[in-house]
Amino acid sequence: MIARGLLSTDHPVLAHIIPIRRCNLSCAYCNEYDDHSKPVPTEEMFRRVDWLASLGTSIVTISGGEPLLHPELDAIIRRIRQHGMIAGMITNGYLLTARRIEELNRAGLEYLQISIDNVLPDEVSKKSLKVLDGKLRLLAEHAEFHVNINSVLGSGVRNPEDALAVARRAIELGFTSTVGIIHDHNGQLRPLGPREQEIFREIMRMGKRSFSRFHHFQENISRGLPNQWRCRAGARYLYICEDGLVHYCSQQRGYPGIPYTEYTAEHRQREFYTAKGCAPLCTISCVQQVALLDNWRAPQTAPKPALEPVLAAAAVRSAGAASAAAGRPAGQARESLVPLSTLRE
Repeated sequence: MIARGLLSTDHPVLAHIIPIRRCNLSCAYCNEYDDHSKPVPTEEMFRRVDWLASLGTSIVTISGGEPLLHPELDAIIRRIRQHGMIAGMITNGYLLTARRIEELNRAGLEYLQISIDNVLPDEVSKKSLKVLDGKLRLLAEHAEFHVNINSVLGSGVRNPEDALAVARRAIELGFTSTVGIIHDHNGQLRPLGPREQEIFREIMRMGKRSFSRFHHFQENISRGLPNQWRCRAGARYLYICEDGLVHYCSQQRGYPGIPYTEYTAEHRQREFYTAKGCAPLCTISCVQQVALLDNWRAPQTAPKPALEPVLAAAAVRSAGAASAAAGRPAGQARESLVPLSTLRE
């Protein structure tokens, strides 16, 4: 699967799937919070995994919400592995126990990421090192899969020194460490201050020593500068929400917003060659990493002035479906953070 993704642009490299939107935490900066949605039925998740496998997808990451709230999470992981795809998960870590980690081992999970926002919990985030350190020790003792700990800098982070403490603890426990630059609740970024920049560079150096991924694109983002790159979201990277709609990414839910059963090779080809207006200040590291595989080839054309009829019709249908699923009147589907006019201009 990995070799196929590298050799040909016809196959997705990475897909994110959402088996449940509900979360057990409510972080102030997060635009994902939901405390009531039911889990996606397991058989439907199997169909989505099978569809991704039919496309030749290399890696499937399970996210949320909080994926550990899904009662059949292990079965979903096993389904991914049965197809020969790499299975990963992003979790807040609160629900991890020694027994649960052993179950994830048996299911075939291959990597897990936890993002820790601070050393002590506050009103912005409860994902603190003080609360989660015991969970990290359990992972160090029991996990047979790769563990990455992500710390954060940027809007809403009151004490940037916390990111350094989190990164050091991750390395101490034998995990890899990365740092993310977060936006505010409106999706806006601000350049990092002088001390934040120093901390960012130190964590990057620690990441290199731990053989973690080195995100060159974040160097520009940390200074408030745009990046020139070719985003392949919608083609090489797919985000499938709990409603079964394909979106660019977690920050661009609403476009293209097509049911996965109707998302064809023609759609993927169009998005592969379509430049995205949100790309210069993008902070979605996994999308950036996938794009590195193809940045040397296939220049992107300018976005078309309007959606093609087939895309427009699908967008209308999917918006209605998403509205119904979320209990919204038709025409009030969730808006993307970057207006579609921006994406097309």
